[in-house]
Amino acid sequence: MQIELKQLGKRYRYEWIFSQLDYVFETGKHYAITGPNGSGKSTLLRILSGHLSPTKGSIEHSKAGKKIPSDEVYSTITYAAPYIELIEEFTLLELLRFHRRFKPFLPNLSLDELIGRLDLEKSLNKEIRYFSSGMKQRVKLLLAICSDTTLVLLDEPGTNLDHQGMLWYHQLIQQFALQRTFIVASNVEEDFKYCTHRFSILDYKRKKQRPTEQ
Repeated sequence: MQIELKQLGKRYRYEWIFSQLDYVFETGKHYAITGPNGSGKSTLLRILSGHLSPTKGSIEHSKAGKKIPSDEVYSTITYAAPYIELIEEFTLLELLRFHRRFKPFLPNLSLDELIGRLDLEKSLNKEIRYFSSGMKQRVKLLLAICSDTTLVLLDEPGTNLDHQGMLWYHQLIQQFALQRTFIVASNVEEDFKYCTHRFSILDYKRKKQRPTEQ
């Protein structure tokens, strides 16, 4: 998966969140988008995922040199973020089975193996609503990282994870991130220490002004 941004910009009312962003996310590389809270990192991830449209510029997703139609981009992406909720009425087993219908897991990963990696065998038939915040975050990360997609977007992946949870997260990355494109938005080094490419969203900020275009 490659993503090319050309003069990309997003504005809310009179404020440009970022603008004139030219960048190429290349296949199989790991990227960190950095910047303080409220700087626009999550907004950029939403645009990369196709969930939000830019105000200006263009974004193109391609695979093996072939452009991916905009209505098919979703099938190539998994996305974990604090603002993306799990279906809390499902049990863990129901959630994994439901997710698998729309986003198959990586080859040779069975449901039993996934549950074992979560270390939540005793919670298999417990509804998600009764999970702790740390347990929910593990489930979100597992669904994103272990699905058979070429692009993984992670927004503040360390949210609600304790020390053991962060070790678990990095083990998951080591096992399943190879040759896949990862883009992590965070201002915490521990969240993206494995990323070899980094840029700050602040480099693409400009002052608040009234819009001139229609």
